[in-house]
Amino acid sequence: QVQLVESGGGLVQAGYSLRLSCAASGRAFIDYAMAWFRQAPGKERDLVAAINWSGGSTYYADSVKGRFTISRDNTKNTLYLQMNSLKPEDTAVYYCARTAGGGLNLRPAAYTYWGQGTQVTVSS
Repeated sequence: QVQLVESGGGLVQAGYSLRLSCAASGRAFIDYAMAWFRQAPGKERDLVAAINWSGGSTYYADSVKGRFTISRDNTKNTLYLQMNSLKPEDTAVYYCARTAGGGLNLRPAAYTYWGQGTQVTVSS
């Protein structure tokens, strides 16, 4: 059974940084593409960043490009999201998710396993 557990969220001031982690258990982590999504109150869940199985291909939403970095350590079965220059509009619950394949995937419906989420709050 696949389990995804996020950590690293918290309350920070605008301009500061946070690093989110997602620890994966279950079937071989290295085989699958991963992503970070976020959901703000009253809004839909949006794709923030995605990464293929090897880490060689990545995608970023325009709103975070240049500020956030997605990465993975396949030896530790862990996905990361480094968030720099945080803004109040980055406030949301952040979820990590796993697809059923290894290629980069931007379709939310392709993500079949989800973590419980971690809250990120950025104050102005």
